[in-house]
Amino acid sequence: MDSDIRPGRFQVLPVVIKNLIIINGLVWLAQITIGQDLISIENLFALHHFSSQYYHPWQYITYMFLHSSESFFHILFNMFALWMFGSTLENLWGPGRFLIFYLVCGLGAGITQALALTYDISQYTALFDAGKISAEELYMMANVPTLGASGAVMGIFAAFAYTFPNSQMIILPIPFPIKAKWALLGLAVLDLIGGVSSTSTGIAHFAHLGGAAVGIVIVMIWNRNNRRHFY
Repeated sequence: MDSDIRPGRFQVLPVVIKNLIIINGLVWLAQITIGQDLISIENLFALHHFSSQYYHPWQYITYMFLHSSESFFHILFNMFALWMFGSTLENLWGPGRFLIFYLVCGLGAGITQALALTYDISQYTALFDAGKISAEELYMMANVPTLGASGAVMGIFAAFAYTFPNSQMIILPIPFPIKAKWALLGLAVLDLIGGVSSTSTGIAHFAHLGGAAVGIVIVMIWNRNNRRHFY
């Protein structure tokens, strides 16, 4: 894969990222203005487990364009991270390859989250059979929605960290610069800990891990003839 960015052609806001931000922003504005119909919209387009009555195959794509209607920071952080790390990659790869990469990372994140939910649902089912939780609690677990671009964005960050492992960045509240490769490793560890220790944080930890893993694999394949050292 060609890894050179031609001088004078770097776009601060490349076309795919610009349109992704616009689409996500418009969808979020629709979410916060439609009121009582929000639940039905999320039931239709947010990602549900394949055992859920609300599951539809297209949700593996549409879920990444929905964000929490209760928090502006959810979409703000995702879109900022998309722009911050994705701009360099889109300039490097071109718009077509970048868009495919983004969507495939989001798809991989969704599949990973669905597999993690399969385990969680089996655990809740065992608890229900033992009389330790109510039918309502089991129903809520089986129908919990996943939404947000963070899985796809995590794939973008993983690709950035693989391609530019020694780039320095500031991640609050860490008071000193940290290399991208160590930031990726730290985030992955935190997501792994969060994923195995709790199912009720409202954060799709395994979607993040799945997106990052898919991103790394794709970039390694693309770079198989131009290997980079992750150190």
